[in-house]
Amino acid sequence: MREAIAAMGEAFGQLSAGLARVPVRLRLEAAAGVTLFMPAYLGRTQDLGAKIVSFYGDNPRRGLPAISAVVLVFDSETGMPKALMDAGYLTALRTGAASGLATELLARRDATVLTIFGAGAQAPLQIDAIRCVRPIREVRVVSRRRESAQRLADQIQGVEVRVFEDRSAAVAGAHIIIAATTSTTPVFDGHDVEPGTHINGIGSYTPEMQEVDATVVQRAKIVVDSREAALAEAGDLIIPLRQKTIRQDQVYAELGEIVNGTKPGRTSDTEITFFKSVGVAVQDVAVARRVLRAAESQAHLAVVDL
Repeated sequence: MREAIAAMGEAFGQLSAGLARVPVRLRLEAAAGVTLFMPAYLGRTQDLGAKIVSFYGDNPRRGLPAISAVVLVFDSETGMPKALMDAGYLTALRTGAASGLATELLARRDATVLTIFGAGAQAPLQIDAIRCVRPIREVRVVSRRRESAQRLADQIQGVEVRVFEDRSAAVAGAHIIIAATTSTTPVFDGHDVEPGTHINGIGSYTPEMQEVDATVVQRAKIVVDSREAALAEAGDLIIPLRQKTIRQDQVYAELGEIVNGTKPGRTSDTEITFFKSVGVAVQDVAVARRVLRAAESQAHLAVVDL
């Protein structure tokens, strides 16, 4: 996870410095589903690749996952394919690492209480990432289904873990909040968020989804992974913009601008900070290239073992 967080720093820094090329994702409709093609090139590190994601809603009835994805890595000098990787774990890893990077740059140094909304596949790596960058002592888990919340809680070791059903109580006293759901309506009340809290919103990724309410957005310093992507896809921002409760110029910075030092992160212990991520292809390519480098460095060991 620490290496993945470093990879996200490289990726977002290059994106915000104009050193990455990220074409608009191509959406290809088929009879039974849709496939997205997400290429990226990071110029400074010369990482080249693409993620390909398919959404087929009827697949569970066939005993198959509704979402499948791969990442392709290419040699940037020759264009030759270097690796093909399953993107399920990589996506969760890079999404967790993005939250870890944002938390490192934006959360209070003394943050010890973490509340997470959502107990799905993203949740364990989100928690891992936050624990890499802050001395978390208590984790609070909130989910629509208590069984899934308890299942996640049972996986977490080394800190106090509590399952909450009262959402206001889960937010009260939290130093860091993660929203990692697919909800179309806010999962907590922004009035309950205390000064000094940092929030990562990583679940909602369409203009119709809103897991973080307009109150949070109005009260917070807003940081995004990509202005272009967030303003086109993040319902957490688009809905308040449509309602005219916020303005576009209230989006303070891209995360890469803070990485690069062109804008400061947190400037006081009382401000609320909100990192909104919809995911961009530079993340997938950067973390996949790190995996490939690690595999290449160990290739001679595999030969010896054989």
